[in-house]
Amino acid sequence: MTLQQLKYIIEVAARGSMNEAAKRLFISQPSLSNAIRDLEEELHISIFERTNKGISLTKEGAEFLGYARQVVEQAELLENRYLHAKPSPQHFSVSTQHYAFAVNAFVKLVNEHGQDEYELALRETKTYEIIEDVKTMRSEIGILYVNEFNSKVIHKLLRSANLQFHSLFTARPHVFISVKNPLAKQSIVTIEQLQQYPYLSFEQGEYNSFHFSEEILSTLSHPKSIRVNDRATLFNLLIGLNGYTISTGVLSSDLNGNDIIPVPLDCDETINVGWISHKNMALSKLGAAYVEALHEFIR
Repeated sequence: MTLQQLKYIIEVAARGSMNEAAKRLFISQPSLSNAIRDLEEELHISIFERTNKGISLTKEGAEFLGYARQVVEQAELLENRYLHAKPSPQHFSVSTQHYAFAVNAFVKLVNEHGQDEYELALRETKTYEIIEDVKTMRSEIGILYVNEFNSKVIHKLLRSANLQFHSLFTARPHVFISVKNPLAKQSIVTIEQLQQYPYLSFEQGEYNSFHFSEEILSTLSHPKSIRVNDRATLFNLLIGLNGYTISTGVLSSDLNGNDIIPVPLDCDETINVGWISHKNMALSKLGAAYVEALHEFIR
């Protein structure tokens, strides 16, 4: 086992493609494949599962990747300390539902831990894709919610993908509305009061199941309903059409301004927001720092 082989494993896991990793490493794909196969034979494990759709980490591979990252990070610390070597570009990716606090934490991560070179990704995406991204290591961390309605389906998917859910906070549901909405001055609103306003929700693509909805109470029917793909569009429609959406009530005035406010919804549901990761893989340095930033912002 060599340090170079460990770096190869990390790069392939980050890219999700042997061909793309080979380009980034400036070696041929056969050479990269042979190096990884030699390591797998030496360790008597399969690190990657190879299919017609590409490659993904096995359960053993996810655990091995966690250790490999730690070894490579420690080796780079030694090189930086004694050889004055240039630090390798940092890599980190997170996939999340559309939460402002996830963006705040990402900003803090970059400001405090970004080096001269880094390659980071913040993917606000669909619920099913968040799970797939973490399963295939396209992202190290995913952020989503579970509640009584979707918990069984979501946790079944997580178990089958060898992922685990770490709770961040539990919230009572709120509606996000414009400060100019007639309901903005109320201390609490009911579902009946909202019926005359457009209901805004995030599109879930081919997995547009109630269980993958980013908004709770997804089985309710709405006289006026609009689906969108991104948070900026949703917020613009909240203001322009006096629409509403249902979420945690956590907003960031730094990112979203003061034109949108949360108002408690008269509902017995709760929303448990958390982050997901591979069960047997330790977080990278940036992954651990991001989780710490998440906890700071939700406090």
